Amino acid sequence: MIYEMTVPQFTKMLSNLTHILDKAEDYAKTKKFDVEVLLNARLAPDQFNFIRQVQIACDTAKLGVSRLTGKDAPQCPDNEKTLPQLKERIANTISYLRDFTEKDFAESKERRISQPRWEGQYLTGLEFLQQHALPNLYFHITTAYAILRHNGVDVGKKDYLGPMPLKK
Repeated sequence: MIYEMTVPQFTKMLSNLTHILDKAEDYAKTKKFDVEVLLNARLAPDQFNFIRQVQIACDTAKLGVSRLTGKDAPQCPDNEKTLPQLKERIANTISYLRDFTEKDFAESKERRISQPRWEGQYLTGLEFLQQHALPNLYFHITTAYAILRHNGVDVGKKDYLGPMPLKK
């Protein structure tokens, strides 16, 4: 169950993020401005910019899976400044996620997960997934989406949700 809620969903949402990055690039070309204007945009003065939202979304996915499985995650220096660099970070994160199987999550439900800022407190793996990893991933992808939408990029709910496995 935890595998299904992480790897496929994290991969899908990061792929959707790449898609909205493509739309941002097209928008900047059409309007004839440097796409870096969008990459440095934010919704509020005290909020992280678009670049940081993407970095945190990637970190949430890779570190979430890492903490749930007990496997090390690759380090990223958070030095992206360009659209190609952001796309590469997303692609690298998706590649990392694809290395996991259901077996890797066998003991994740009850695994004790903590972080330094939690000051010795912990969550079980399932609690961590439900209370931290999923909401955090959606928050940062939604915020990245909202920054682009606020700046005129033609993105909508279908871009955010991406393809769904609809049945007939």
